[in-house]
Amino acid sequence: MLRGERVLLRPRQREDLPRAWQFTNDPEFKRLIGDWPFEPQSLERLEARYEASLREGERDGPRFAIEADGQYIGHAFLTDISAADGVCWLSIGVGDPAYQGQGYGREALRLLLDYAFRIHNLRRVCLHVSASNERAIRAYRGLGFVEEGRLRQHVWDGERYEDLLCMGLLRDEWAAQQHDATPPSK
Repeated sequence: MLRGERVLLRPRQREDLPRAWQFTNDPEFKRLIGDWPFEPQSLERLEARYEASLREGERDGPRFAIEADGQYIGHAFLTDISAADGVCWLSIGVGDPAYQGQGYGREALRLLLDYAFRIHNLRRVCLHVSASNERAIRAYRGLGFVEEGRLRQHVWDGERYEDLLCMGLLRDEWAAQQHDATPPSK
């Protein structure tokens, strides 16, 4: 488990599924995390996928639940990890509206990036984000991600086509940022 000041990144549990199901069936949340078009999902299907992942073992990378104040508020994943290249993709979503825009996602991102670079010894973390998701882009940039590419009119958000940004962060950039944030010792 990875503990921050206000959030805990921990393994997903069966007890998280009802809240995850609520988030999965929230069209605005799905649009923000780029999982569009929205398709409703039954709790039974989510439970079946969870059970299958337990039987088969998840090989796609670490999948954390984000917990705050003792409750599940979202997810933070590293996927498509390439050990040979030292690269992975990141996915994060805070589904509980009471915790959105309050810095919980940024803290979870900080923990996940530390895990990716220090524990997994990766050298690059990538992500995709809709160009209209300004709150997420601000958080990513604040943690050192840079825009590396833009796919124009790539994502349909239910009303219009949006650009999709590809952003990345290198371990050296992360380390320099962490060093700069460390107060000088006396």
